[in-house]
Amino acid sequence: MSKQHDLSGLTVLLTRPSGRSDSLARAIRQRQGDVCELPLIEIEPEMDDDAREGIKSRILSLDQYDAAIFISSNAAQLGMEWIDQYWPQLPVGLEAYAVGPGTAKILRHFDWPVHVSDKGVTSEDLLALPGLKQAQGKRIALFRGVGGRELIAETLRKRGAQVDYLELYRRHTPDYSQDVVSELIQRRNINAVVVTSAQILDVLLHCSRQNADSLRVVPVLVPSERVRQRAMDYGLNVVINAGGADDETVLDALEKVVSMTR
Repeated sequence: MSKQHDLSGLTVLLTRPSGRSDSLARAIRQRQGDVCELPLIEIEPEMDDDAREGIKSRILSLDQYDAAIFISSNAAQLGMEWIDQYWPQLPVGLEAYAVGPGTAKILRHFDWPVHVSDKGVTSEDLLALPGLKQAQGKRIALFRGVGGRELIAETLRKRGAQVDYLELYRRHTPDYSQDVVSELIQRRNINAVVVTSAQILDVLLHCSRQNADSLRVVPVLVPSERVRQRAMDYGLNVVINAGGADDETVLDALEKVVSMTR
C-alpha cells in the first residue's frame, strides 16, 4: 500500500456489492475520511442445478485447458472456490489471466502465477498480453458472471482459440427508489462517489433520476476511460478515471479529489 495521505473532509459513497468494499472503507477511515455504503449491484452465485452441473463438468476438465481468464474479483473468488473443491493442486500448465490487480491478488492467494496487464484494467488491456495475442489453437476457460461484454471471447475466437464460459454468478439490482443517491448526497454531504463498473454506473444514474443535478457536481471515480466516457455522455461533469478498481488505485484517485477541494 502506498504512503497514507490525509482524506479528512472527504465523504465517499462506495457502491460495490455488499462485503466487497470492506477493506477500502477501512483504509479511507484510517486516512480520516468518512464512508457511506450503498451497494448498487448484488452478486448471487449461480444456483440453477443444470447450470451448476455445466460448471462442474468444465472445472473437472480444467487440465484440458491452456488458460483460465477471470474477468472480475467475483469471478476469481467464486472460481477458486469451485476449483478448490475438485483440484487439490492446480492443473499443471494452466495459465491464469486476470482483468486488473484486484482480481490477480485473489488468484495469487492460491500460489498461482497470474498474468495481468500493467497498462490498465480493461478487456482491451488484457487482450494485449503476449500470451493471449498468440491464441491460435488454445483452449481457454473464461470465468465470469451471466451476461456482460463479449469482447474477450469474440476476439480470442477470431485469433483461433476455443473459448468456453464458466458463468458462476448473477448480478441483481437492489430495489431502491429513484432518488436514493440524491438524498444520500445531500443528507451525508457526500463529495466523492466510487464506481467500479459500467453496470454500477447505470444503476447509480437510475437511482439519481429525481434530482440528477446533485450527482453532476460530485466527483465520480471510475475504473477506465470507457466508463469515464460513458459517464460524461450521461451528463456528469466531474468524472475521474482512476485507472483501476483495486483499493490502492482508488485511494490514489481519492487523494486527487482532496487536492481539488482544498
